Amino acid sequence: MTDKFPYTQIRIARPTKKLEKVVDFYKNGLGLNEIGRFDDHDGYSGVMFGLPNESYHLEFTQHKSGSPCPAPTKDNLLVFYLQNNEQRDKVVKRLNEKGYLEVEPENPYWKKNGVTIEDPDGWRIVLMKISSFTTHDNN
Repeated sequence: MTDKFPYTQIRIARPTKKLEKVVDFYKNGLGLNEIGRFDDHDGYSGVMFGLPNESYHLEFTQHKSGSPCPAPTKDNLLVFYLQNNEQRDKVVKRLNEKGYLEVEPENPYWKKNGVTIEDPDGWRIVLMKISSFTTHDNN
């Protein structure tokens, strides 16, 4: 048996060339909490979003001379689980009103169980109802 990884926090960081559009998508469209922001730190600016317990962060950065942002595949996903379909549909409606519409996922599982939407960089999020999530304990 191996020891569990003793992490206390995780942050997923991604570059973008469209920082303000990405911030609008995740903050005003999706509804994540902005927990930090920095401007021109060694040429980089960025915004961090905290998920409900703030032990999980998303960070988006942009370099002043442009940030490389390779095209994602259709199966690069951030999956968000919501308590029910009503909550999911409210977020979907808000994103739709901002011009972000549902896209066809590569994996049909996501279409059957959730809603897939692309952010301004073409990266995809999936909005799922929490009851469709199962975990497996790998002791």
